Amino acid sequence: MDSLRPPQAMDSKNKEENDKKHKTEKNKEVKASPAHSTMALIQDELDKTDAWELPELQDTGVPWSALDTSGKVKRVLVSAAKLLLLLGFLYMFICSLDILSSAFQLVGGKTAGDIFQDNTVLSNPLAGLVIGVLVTLLVQSSSTSSSIVVSMVSSGILTVQVAVPIIMGTNIGTSVTNTLVAMTQAGERNTFRRAFAGATVHDFFNWLSVLVLLPLEVATGYLYIVTKLIIDSFQIESGEAPDLLNVITDVLTESIIQLDKSVISGIATGDPEARNKSLIKKWCKTFTNTTLMNVTVPGPENCTSPSFCWDDGNYTYTLKNISETINIEKCNHLFVDVDLPDLAIGLILLALSLLVLCSCLILIVKLLNSMLKGQVAAVIKKILNTDFPFPFGWVTGYIAILVGAGMTFIVQSSSVFTSAITPLVGIGVISIERAYPLSLGSNIGTTTTAILAAMASPGDTLANALQIALVHFLFNISGIILWYPIPFTRIPIRLAKALGNTTAKYRWFAAVYIICCFFVLPLFVFSLSLAGWQVLVGVGVPLLVMLIVIIVINVLQKRKPSCLPSALRSWDFLPLWAHSLAPWDKVVGVITAKCCCCCKCCQIASPDQDDKLQESVEENQNGHPAAYDNPAMSAEKEVEDEIKIELNIINMTRL
Repeated sequence: MDSLRPPQAMDSKNKEENDKKHKTEKNKEVKASPAHSTMALIQDELDKTDAWELPELQDTGVPWSALDTSGKVKRVLVSAAKLLLLLGFLYMFICSLDILSSAFQLVGGKTAGDIFQDNTVLSNPLAGLVIGVLVTLLVQSSSTSSSIVVSMVSSGILTVQVAVPIIMGTNIGTSVTNTLVAMTQAGERNTFRRAFAGATVHDFFNWLSVLVLLPLEVATGYLYIVTKLIIDSFQIESGEAPDLLNVITDVLTESIIQLDKSVISGIATGDPEARNKSLIKKWCKTFTNTTLMNVTVPGPENCTSPSFCWDDGNYTYTLKNISETINIEKCNHLFVDVDLPDLAIGLILLALSLLVLCSCLILIVKLLNSMLKGQVAAVIKKILNTDFPFPFGWVTGYIAILVGAGMTFIVQSSSVFTSAITPLVGIGVISIERAYPLSLGSNIGTTTTAILAAMASPGDTLANALQIALVHFLFNISGIILWYPIPFTRIPIRLAKALGNTTAKYRWFAAVYIICCFFVLPLFVFSLSLAGWQVLVGVGVPLLVMLIVIIVINVLQKRKPSCLPSALRSWDFLPLWAHSLAPWDKVVGVITAKCCCCCKCCQIASPDQDDKLQESVEENQNGHPAAYDNPAMSAEKEVEDEIKIELNIINMTRL
């Protein structure tokens, strides 16, 4: 039959057969290295997947419609029990944060008072900013550090102008709590990526606001002038600050520990008796009796008034009010009769509160993961992350700010609110774009609480106390105007995502970030401030210029590399450790391996395990003899080299 076909048909058939044969051979060549093709497919899938896309919380249980009556009753009871457990763990979480704050005050409260006492250092705006950060880190409460500042302003030790940078510093210091909470979710890479970014978006907002508003305040006095005009314009009367969530949490926290916060304020204001007092409150009910008595004084110049001054030749007498405090009722908390120093009790409470906080947080995340599935998760995610329809989509973010402010006003702590939404960001219920306005709202909420607390001040100190609270409020409002209304200016979100990607790849970098941003950098700036303006300018300005140049070059490398010289279009001319975290990651891995090998519970791999690792290397070498002819396949060689390095580390660190 083939002979009857025309030559053109024969040629086309031969051509098709040759093409099929060629394709078959080509497929065989491709299939010759299945490991590489699989790696390429996985990499393609990773490239297509958005790491910041909210995960779908799948419902793996039996659908509601498929349940019988007893099954439905059981599910309702289980859901109700989970909800009660969730509320209980949330209550314990909030109480543990309160106890944690008390523990930090016991450990570092008197040190915080000593730091505030040095007025010559506080007159330097940068030093004042750093002191605000460090003191808030020590006491873990911006409300406590702000109240110390208010008391110093009211007593005349500080002026309002000097106190403004300190208030900015307290805003930064309070954002470390939710960053520490995010560290507890380091187990799963994508969860940690989202949680750490959701926590640090608050940090970046505070730091960027300070970078802009502190120089503006030093140059113009903008915050002081505006708040002074507000105070002078309104006839504000003192009132009482409301107790909202504290009414519920104080029942538990005050049965564990109660502190006399006036001791820290007394040390800061220079009261010599306060230094010898314990921060632990012993007497909850006292009575102060004031009596006008004749007392002896060194000389007539020490008399209270010339008309109330007598001299009998040997002694000088005057009339003076003498106050005597009479203790009526002891407090009822666990440590009221414990004969231990404040530091020891603080360390005990610190360890216990951290244990309870981390345990509650883990249990809350587990419960949320089990509850937020299927339709429930879809509804909650839709409510929290969906914008209003066009053209009112821009309103959604501002409503989120109001929600954040309202919730923070209810719990009376920005740390509690931001720490509570951090695990929700981690498990994918709240997007980072929605967590950002909620965090901004929490900044506003904590300042409204401070304003109400300031309004409870006595009449003679009301104006200064309220002005400081308004400075805090106006600072956060100005920061929101800078970094939120225009989408292009929402730089904290982009920075937080970049940091989240980095910490997801190198998880140890999260600890480096916390230590550097909240301890090393503030202490470095503080030490330069102590050395004087000349040293601060001489060291700080070159470092700042170099940082700006590096940022500009990085931006140009990504956006317009053609504008740069060929040498600066990448950082490859620098050593690898100077522009990549990969070498440092290997160093951390070596240190971790050595530390593990020094522990009895982390025994060295047995010779059988060594043999298995060596066999896997040999199998990889024998499996693809021609793989290294192709430069694109060099990734496998790097994996083998890393396995060899691990074997060498194990052999070198053998006990």
